Amino acid sequence: MMTPAPPKRRRRNKQRNNPSGAAMVAPLTDQSRARVDVSKRAFNFCAGPAALPEAVLQRAQAEMLDWNGKGLSVMEMSHRSDDYVAIAEKAEQDLRDLLSVPSNYKVLFLQGGASQQFAEIPLNLLPENGTADYIETGIWSKKAIEEARRFGNINIAASAKPYDYLAIPGQNDWSLSKDAAYVHYASNETIGGLQFDWVPQTGDVPLVVDMSSDILSRPTDVSQFGLIYAGAQKNIGPSGLVVVIVREDLLGRARSSCPTMLDYKVSADNGSMYNTPATYSWYLSGLVFEWLKEQGGVEAMEARNRAKKDRLYGFIDSSDFYSNPISVNARSWMNVPFRLADERLDKAFLAGADARGLLNLKGHRSVGGMRASIYNALGQDAVEALVSYMAEFEKEHA
Repeated sequence: MMTPAPPKRRRRNKQRNNPSGAAMVAPLTDQSRARVDVSKRAFNFCAGPAALPEAVLQRAQAEMLDWNGKGLSVMEMSHRSDDYVAIAEKAEQDLRDLLSVPSNYKVLFLQGGASQQFAEIPLNLLPENGTADYIETGIWSKKAIEEARRFGNINIAASAKPYDYLAIPGQNDWSLSKDAAYVHYASNETIGGLQFDWVPQTGDVPLVVDMSSDILSRPTDVSQFGLIYAGAQKNIGPSGLVVVIVREDLLGRARSSCPTMLDYKVSADNGSMYNTPATYSWYLSGLVFEWLKEQGGVEAMEARNRAKKDRLYGFIDSSDFYSNPISVNARSWMNVPFRLADERLDKAFLAGADARGLLNLKGHRSVGGMRASIYNALGQDAVEALVSYMAEFEKEHA
């Protein structure tokens, strides 16, 4: 009988012996494109989960099976390990750098998405029988109001409904409560394409903002807010994660009925690891933060995003075939809804777009029409490709 050959020993990456422990990888923008045929990548205008930077996807692909020579994926790491804690801490610091987060704010990486925050915010900030002011500008702020009403008195201090959700009422027309625990608004309504171009002034009353679809798209003065929250799946990373930036003096106010998992202070005291966090989403978000810093930070993103939205809105406004009804000073930089002159052409428009690799342009079912979401990861080339197709379609069907 022949003696069976011994099993082949798996070859180890030489980086395993790296004494510094530092990741021996090229910057995100220098990652090899050999692993992915990027010519097959479409322009993804999805509102969320949205496009991620190609460099981030390539880096994640390169590290999928063997992160930093450790022989395992980040998805397989213990969140308590030194390696993962380093990943998490770097992601937080990069986000702090990008937004210049003051030292008296905690940055939390939580689960449940922004919609869970609709309940978590009043559970933490609204006392029993207390009152909170909400500004209603569209579907997401409406959902926040509906959920908050389960926990206290909610005053709708202002609404865009009288303007058919095409404009935002100025603060002089708001009816703020004298004893509000906080004032809540959504800085950008992803579905309707309505965005604040100013920050409400609420004095000593904490200002709470849902920045899910415009965070990191331009500079933000974090000190103007008591709490900022943002679902990750638009400008931060993949879905399943929500970032909360909360001023420290607002911690420890949770009502007694607040579940432990939803208490901001518990999350802050445990470094967002009271339980096992969404480790891979956190890691990917960290790669996005790193990519943003390499691009020049949020200041560079502002210039890039201004150019994109100006090009797209400019084309729409110059056309009799396409239209956007939002008040000019309330137009979203991130989500551009538009309609065709004849809605019977919608299906043909979408079919032609898909054929050209211009994906996910169908508007939300509640409003119809089209919507192009042009988050940070989408470049000017995507907007130019869309405008070129829109011009071609108009020439053929006008």
